[in-house]
Amino acid sequence: LLNPGVLVAPRPLDADLRRPQALPLPKVRGFALDHDGGDFTKAVHRCVGVGKCRADNTASGGFMCPSYLATGDEKDSTRGRARVLQEMANGTLVTGGWQSPEVQESLDLCLSCKACASDCPAGVDMAAYKSEALFRRYEGRMRPVTHYVLGWLPRWARLASPFARILNPLLQWRPLQRLVLWAGGMDARRSVPRFADVSFSRSRRTPRGLRDRALARSSRNQPTQNSRAGLETAALEGGTSTSGLPTTRGLRDRALARSSRNPAPRVLVWADSFSDNFSPSIAHASVAVLEAAGYEVVTPKPVCCGLTWITTGQLTAARAKLSALLDEFTPYVDAGVPILGLEPSCTAVLRSDLLELLPDDPRSARVAAATHTLAELLAAPEPIGPGARWSPPRLDGTDVLVQPHCHQHAVMGFDADTRLLEGLGASVTALAGCCGLAGNFGMEKGHYEVSVAVAENALLPALRTRASETVFLADGFSCRTQADQLGATRGIHLAELLAEAL
Repeated sequence: LLNPGVLVAPRPLDADLRRPQALPLPKVRGFALDHDGGDFTKAVHRCVGVGKCRADNTASGGFMCPSYLATGDEKDSTRGRARVLQEMANGTLVTGGWQSPEVQESLDLCLSCKACASDCPAGVDMAAYKSEALFRRYEGRMRPVTHYVLGWLPRWARLASPFARILNPLLQWRPLQRLVLWAGGMDARRSVPRFADVSFSRSRRTPRGLRDRALARSSRNQPTQNSRAGLETAALEGGTSTSGLPTTRGLRDRALARSSRNPAPRVLVWADSFSDNFSPSIAHASVAVLEAAGYEVVTPKPVCCGLTWITTGQLTAARAKLSALLDEFTPYVDAGVPILGLEPSCTAVLRSDLLELLPDDPRSARVAAATHTLAELLAAPEPIGPGARWSPPRLDGTDVLVQPHCHQHAVMGFDADTRLLEGLGASVTALAGCCGLAGNFGMEKGHYEVSVAVAENALLPALRTRASETVFLADGFSCRTQADQLGATRGIHLAELLAEAL
């Protein structure tokens, strides 16, 4: 009676709820988002404001959210970004859709580390949402220059590789390097990584020193010279035999048939674009370790997983890369040959993003299931793992400081690596949180300060206080680059650590 109309004509209880107002945003040739029915709106509304992305920190062993830890700003947390995307979906406070400046600002400092995909209790995968948003924002439009420079890095690296001995001195000349960085949309305080003088795919053979030590250690487990010669004869199309001899076209079927009756199990060593063109010593070391463990190693044609295209939202090109990869890898997988991934972020693409970008291709699930990290492979039961064939090297007395890659933490986990290292006698200290480079993120203009601040959460303090004899282990190319450029510390891969101990 005292408030006419309020009691007799109230607003519906759900009138001001955010979720019912949001319009569906079905998939359009981007990520499948199958867990959310293909609806981007449903995906971003996974976030219900729990705020674990704000509560986590590296001191407590948390990995998310690195940008929030660096800035302390709610908009730079996973929850803050989810809120902006939710408002975009319901079209109220954010009215410009994918082109809105609010969306661009919110996602700009996302490192695409994927930590939220595993650590968020609601399963928010902001790295995928950012990639999808970039895809829809720039589809059919000109992109930032870094999308063509860093987003196409595997292509440029492959083209530059034959001329590495000429390009490296030129690009290390600081005036030219600054010009290249400026023209490419990158921060001039960064350095251009060196290309390998000879890529793994061009050399196609293990360095003699590592090879001889590996073969000497495992001579009882290795095939005879005759069986090795037979393996060389059956080289895979576009790949190489264990000895690194050039392949012969048309012999793929014969080679794959041999895998079922060859006493030594086979493993495919995949030298991704980073391992191939920047750090081939990692691929060579992995071959040495695997041969010491009794495997016959095969290497495929160089193929890219499309990682850099994914992180810059160029999903059509990424799907094309992944489709070509499936063409190359599926015959091996169907013959029971496991895949060894060396770069954690690329391995994570095959284990997760592949299923989202090519969900209707039945080969995707088979390749994803066959892909392993080195620690996973060595720890797997026979016939995938080496089992009793392997007499592993000991690492007693070795102190190891580890920077786990964020994508490995989110997708594969680091437990297998920890168990392997500790089982070999090493003392392991694993850092929490992102290194701060995160692929193209830390290289881009406007991101340097945040990249350094993220590194100061855990990585740089640990590098400054570590003992000189402590090994710094970082499987990720970005992690090693960040440690080198900001901490003047060389990191090594697990394969290199094991190979040196053979």
